[in-house]
Amino acid sequence: MVLIGVAIFGFEMRDLDFHQVWHTLNHMQLQWLVVAFGVMVGSWLIESVVVKIFVEHEGEHLGFRAALRVPLVEQLFNNITPFASGGQPAQLVALMQAGVEGGRASSVLLMKFVVYQFMVLINFVLTILIGFNRVATHFGALAWLIVFGLVIHVVVIVGLLLVMYQYRLTKRLVGVAVRVCGWFVGRERMLRWQAHMDAKIDTFYAESLHLKREKSKVLRAAGLTLVQLLLYYSVPYFVLLSFGLGHVDVITVMVSHVMIVMIVSLFPIPGGTGGAELSFKTLFASFVATPSQLVLAMLLWRLLTYYLGIVFGIVALAIPVKRIARSESAKKV
Repeated sequence: MVLIGVAIFGFEMRDLDFHQVWHTLNHMQLQWLVVAFGVMVGSWLIESVVVKIFVEHEGEHLGFRAALRVPLVEQLFNNITPFASGGQPAQLVALMQAGVEGGRASSVLLMKFVVYQFMVLINFVLTILIGFNRVATHFGALAWLIVFGLVIHVVVIVGLLLVMYQYRLTKRLVGVAVRVCGWFVGRERMLRWQAHMDAKIDTFYAESLHLKREKSKVLRAAGLTLVQLLLYYSVPYFVLLSFGLGHVDVITVMVSHVMIVMIVSLFPIPGGTGGAELSFKTLFASFVATPSQLVLAMLLWRLLTYYLGIVFGIVALAIPVKRIARSESAKKV
């Protein structure tokens, strides 16, 4: 992924004037890059607090270093697998390495996933209300990708809610869908799919009962996750400020970043590489005065929001973790 990224930025910089690039670098306000770095790290720190909230239960105490390791390992495997599919299994392993029992770790990650998806959907809906008209007016093709990304997230949330509150109906609907697929794949494979889907639905329903019992934890985690996302979405704003672009509006920049994230989620390539850079150039070209500033801003944004997570994730993966502490009463249970 690093090599692909280098190739993309080499291609983007092929026609730039070297003297203009050097002049841009010499006049950067580096303090804003430090702020952008701090904001990105802050989003991971808040996510680690969310992990601690869900893990700590009846005398169990997860150390902060072990909790911080979870989102960093998640970043690494999200960024190197298609559709970020490796993040969830990697978090499960990280929690189990910290001494969290496998079933409990699955429950924690499920609650974290549900809360995260709801907060992402809220941000997406607000983004569509605030900034979709601008994108639709200037970038018609991207507007359809954004709508498609929103539809996918809505479908995910509706599916989660159906399992949580309409368990039997969900199993019937999934059974019908699997039988339709069976027309094309054969009876034996259809039965395997049916058994697999039933097991997944049963597991999710059983774990979702924890969400209903842990309302205070869910509310605290939701608030923190919202702050975490806002910090992440603000990173390109501070990157633009580092180039002296003080005229940019923070809300407009954050809305544009949310839309980029929505578009990138549709690309099967790890990290949405290629689609992320194209989306950034398209949506942020109106904010940036020169081509050298635009390409350098895109490079710094990707370094902070993508490659930094890979580096920190590799470091976190290599560091031994202290196992979860339990009180005497918890041990007896």
